[in-house]
Amino acid sequence: MNIFKKFNIADWFSFYRIVVSPLLVIFIWFDLRLYFTWFLLISFCTDMIDGYLARKLNLISPRGSQLDSVGDQITLVVGIIGIYSFETEFVKANLVLILIVFMPYFIQMVYAYLKYGRATSFHTYLAKLSAILQGIFVISSLFFSPSYALFYAVIVFSLVETFEEITLIYMYDNWASDVKGIYWALRDKRRQNISNQNNK
Repeated sequence: MNIFKKFNIADWFSFYRIVVSPLLVIFIWFDLRLYFTWFLLISFCTDMIDGYLARKLNLISPRGSQLDSVGDQITLVVGIIGIYSFETEFVKANLVLILIVFMPYFIQMVYAYLKYGRATSFHTYLAKLSAILQGIFVISSLFFSPSYALFYAVIVFSLVETFEEITLIYMYDNWASDVKGIYWALRDKRRQNISNQNNK
């Protein structure tokens, strides 16, 4: 309970995505596609809101970044389960492409846990763009039908973003949050300080 007392308003939006996930699974189980889609849309919206509030109110913290990442990952997994359940034929027809995206993502997750003991929270520009595209694709697919143009865009940006995450894990010896991308990582004092210490 003491942990919850430390939560700020941005953290609670992130925590919402984690708490509502079992409800989304129940909607999938009972084939309640419309309910699932609307609640998933709310979860995607909270992802944008918590980041905005954290920056606007200066509430950015390692705890908040980690909570946000966990909420994102759980929501993504539930969204994929939903797509598979409600658009099974589309998923089966494009299973190879989907697996091509998920293999590097799985490698990135394992790499992060082996190196840091937890998931990354870099929150790069590419990650944000990729998440927006994924959200638009999932929600539009559930409300209407899958768009191949959006699907291919998601494939490309997801792969590029994942390889950037793997590169950043290699670049940072210690866990770090809120790294905008490789360009900014090269100028990050947190990384430079570690490099200077290793050279001494």
